[in-house]
Amino acid sequence: TKSIDDLIPWLYLKGVSTGGFSDALESILGPDAPGLSATSVVRLKQVWEKEFEEWSKRSLANKRYVYLWVDGVHFNVRLEGERACILVIIGATEDGEKELLAVHDGVRESEQSWKEVLLDLKERGLDVAPEAAVGDGALGFWKALPKVFPTARTQRCWVHKMANVLNHFPRRMQPEVKQRLHDIWMAKTKKQAERAFDHFGNVYQAKYPKAVESLTKDRDALLCFYDFPAEHWQHLRTTNPIESTFGTVRLRTKRTKGCGSRMATLTMVFKLAHAAQRTWRKLNGHQLLADVIQGVRFIDGTKEIAA
Repeated sequence: TKSIDDLIPWLYLKGVSTGGFSDALESILGPDAPGLSATSVVRLKQVWEKEFEEWSKRSLANKRYVYLWVDGVHFNVRLEGERACILVIIGATEDGEKELLAVHDGVRESEQSWKEVLLDLKERGLDVAPEAAVGDGALGFWKALPKVFPTARTQRCWVHKMANVLNHFPRRMQPEVKQRLHDIWMAKTKKQAERAFDHFGNVYQAKYPKAVESLTKDRDALLCFYDFPAEHWQHLRTTNPIESTFGTVRLRTKRTKGCGSRMATLTMVFKLAHAAQRTWRKLNGHQLLADVIQGVRFIDGTKEIAA
């Protein structure tokens, strides 16, 4: 990390207690670094919590997010009660900027938890549905989305899907299988992708039916990106904005012995995401978002020319 403001949230989500910050920071910055007492850290957390509360209540009137990336992120810190997952949404604005949109705690990424998040966005003024949302197929988000924004298209994350499919194969076969999956989502046209899809099923159905089922049950949602500008495909095929932001601190299994504060954990996730947001770049071909908003039809990533 490049600053203390980035380092403290990172340490917290790794499971370092407030009392342990002095030792942790001194080992990194040296014994003479100022302002590293537990009291100073607590005071800083209080300031950040106020910032997070204000941000969580901000008006979204007149805002428009063309694409959403969503994920449920699990951290080292064990939250109180059952709400042990942080639900994160990043949106692409009309001018192509990526922007942190929501940070909420939820119960096991459930439909109800995601519905609460989406309804909160709508309550604060986000009236226009996104054109497409990108996420892992396991999320309860997909059941909640049509109940709040019924016109939004769905795109499954290929990174998550590939991991799920590869789990059904022995390790020795995974390089070969991974290449066949690449042949699908890297195809230049939807028709070529469909053929690669069929070929995958023909090759593996007999011996690995669960792998084929895992892939084909989300076939339409995996190929949704072909109906959008080709310049946007690399953004739409994965939840990379969220993965790259939290990849260094997310853990799905191990938990610290202590019980972390719900508000403190939400605040730290908020601060980490805001620190990362400074480095997020605009979408490729962001000028084409205007066409997407206006409903211009794209076929295999190319704008359809009216006869």
